[in-house]
Amino acid sequence: MIWDDAAGAAADLQRVGYLADDRIAQVVFLADRLEKPILAEGPAGVGKTSLALAVAAATERKLVRLQCYEGLDEAKALYEWNYHKQLLRLQSDEGKAWYEIEGDIFTEDFLLERPLLEAIRAEEPVVLLIDEVDRVEMETEALLLEVLDAFQVTVPELGTVVARHRPVVILTSNNTRELSEALKRRCLFLHIDYPSVERETRILMERVPELSAVMADKIARTVRSIRELAVRKAPSVSESIDWARTLLALGVDDVDAKITADTLEVLLKYQSDIELTQSELLAT
Repeated sequence: MIWDDAAGAAADLQRVGYLADDRIAQVVFLADRLEKPILAEGPAGVGKTSLALAVAAATERKLVRLQCYEGLDEAKALYEWNYHKQLLRLQSDEGKAWYEIEGDIFTEDFLLERPLLEAIRAEEPVVLLIDEVDRVEMETEALLLEVLDAFQVTVPELGTVVARHRPVVILTSNNTRELSEALKRRCLFLHIDYPSVERETRILMERVPELSAVMADKIARTVRSIRELAVRKAPSVSESIDWARTLLALGVDDVDAKITADTLEVLLKYQSDIELTQSELLAT
């Protein structure tokens, strides 16, 4: 076990720059104590991936990351054979019978380890991040279920590989599709939303130390008001931080409608969102 309580988890996460609220800290603590994966769900840019990075940093463990995408299959998630290297070996053994060389080309020397197998075979405890799991097809999700159930995998040519150390597992989802009930049952659920004004102010001051408390509060409140508009993509926390750095670079010591309208390109990524926000700013 890593932590004695949620307060210890929160303190360690803060030490590496991640300001976890009470709910996040409790779920991280319970995931460690119960040895269960975390399914972190919420809008893009609220700190789901950053949580996994912070847990790895706080526990001084290597981060193994499986970036999910449409079309991800077992070969890219688990392992595959180095066919080019095998072909070269076959060519060098030309003339030999298949039974004489089969055992030579399906060995560790020809195995290409992918993130899931890497996490299972790790010599030391690791943090396994399965990022944007909602982007994979159901067949790949079924593969993840097998791994999360027993943390072992069978490579037919080499046998069954059992994890020496159970990884800390964090799955993230932007909720673009409904995940299976089977996957959800195996995880502790954590919904991470945009932070409160108070927490975002703390995050801004942590990540942009030159920022005054007053400016951080004004930036957080302005960003919150923009998120409440019917924009296509609300500003993420990372974009809020970028905006704070932008205002400092411009020598701005106050946040008003004009400076906000002039720098919306840092916060918003769609022209329709910029135009909507500018019209709202002009109306106030």
